[in-house]
Amino acid sequence: MPYVIIILAVVLLIPVLIYNALIAKKNQVLNVFATIDVMLKKRYDLIPNLISTVKGYMQHERDLLTRITEMRAKALSDRTSDDDKVDLDGKVTKTLNNIMLAVENYPDLKASQNFLHLQRAMVEIEEQISAARRAYNASVTDYNNAVEMFPTNIIASMMNYKRRRFFEIPKEQRQNVDAGRAFNN
Repeated sequence: MPYVIIILAVVLLIPVLIYNALIAKKNQVLNVFATIDVMLKKRYDLIPNLISTVKGYMQHERDLLTRITEMRAKALSDRTSDDDKVDLDGKVTKTLNNIMLAVENYPDLKASQNFLHLQRAMVEIEEQISAARRAYNASVTDYNNAVEMFPTNIIASMMNYKRRRFFEIPKEQRQNVDAGRAFNN
């Protein structure tokens, strides 16, 4: 009789432990995503300063400035889903890189103390975002493994847990940097 109670206790305890582990993994992903959200908000807060600093210089790049302003507004909207935020992050990163490349054509702007300070702040926040993305992707890997591996996948499917999306760099940013071209400009 005591063996039956022990076996029954173990059989009941295993699903509870799996359930709690899945909840912990889901919450870890949400926590790290919230960290990325905070970093992206800091980035989006810097964008108006960047735009006002470069606006007077960059007459020809107005469309870049307009696009980044529109993306910032969309990213800060409460209606933007997590997946849309991931997509917007890639687009904002690409547009910011294009602005920084365009700055090369404006020597006075490159020498401006305001711009240099802003550029350092942008580099710092981009490094923080990069670190947060790595932490997020590690949490998502752990979560996705739990959602897909036996026996946790059984309880995960009962809880309607699905794979989460990674933060990935766009294809354009996967290309090797052409250092010769960078130094020729």
